[in-house]
Amino acid sequence: MRTRNALARHPIAKFRSLNPQSDEILIKSIAAGDQAAMRSLYSRHNDRVLRFIIRIVTDAGCAEDLVAEVFIDVWSQADRFEGRSQVLTWILSIARHKALSSLLAQRRRRVAEVDDTAMEMIVDTADTPEQTLLDQDCGAQLRTCLAQMSREHREIIDLVYYHEKSVEEVANIIHRPRNTVKTRIFYARKRLGQLLSTHRDFDHLAAPQAA
Repeated sequence: MRTRNALARHPIAKFRSLNPQSDEILIKSIAAGDQAAMRSLYSRHNDRVLRFIIRIVTDAGCAEDLVAEVFIDVWSQADRFEGRSQVLTWILSIARHKALSSLLAQRRRRVAEVDDTAMEMIVDTADTPEQTLLDQDCGAQLRTCLAQMSREHREIIDLVYYHEKSVEEVANIIHRPRNTVKTRIFYARKRLGQLLSTHRDFDHLAAPQAA
């Protein structure tokens, strides 16, 4: 008993008792639902993760939001950590994926904004190839053309011209932003016009399309 007490009072024993848990131990605890372990891991690494993300997205506000998303993923995916790398390496891989996905989303928004100006000029114009087609009895050739289009473009043509849905309604149906819907309408119409111009009955559409 005295020996045990003596060891407990030894400086090395005190150092070990104060030594923080390793990341691996914390991850195991987090996987078991230990919120205190999650707070410890976050406190230990959130600054480093933030600096890492800022170097990619160059926007502090966006980076802070992404850090929160990263640690939400850590909390929900802790049971998937297999120990093939250090915990921090795993966390940074999640952070990198989040940051690059954010950059891609930003680029897509910028493209949509550029196309939005063109869409405002085109989306409501009269006598478009599609509207002219829908007013004529050419269902078979229309179906042939639609079959050659992508699923996304067929979907847009169907919703906008057959079901007469507004941009806002289409956005709600396909769960995409309005600008994305407008961009898809633009390219779907362009593609349909190109396909229609190859059919004899719609030769008159080729000139407007080329223009």
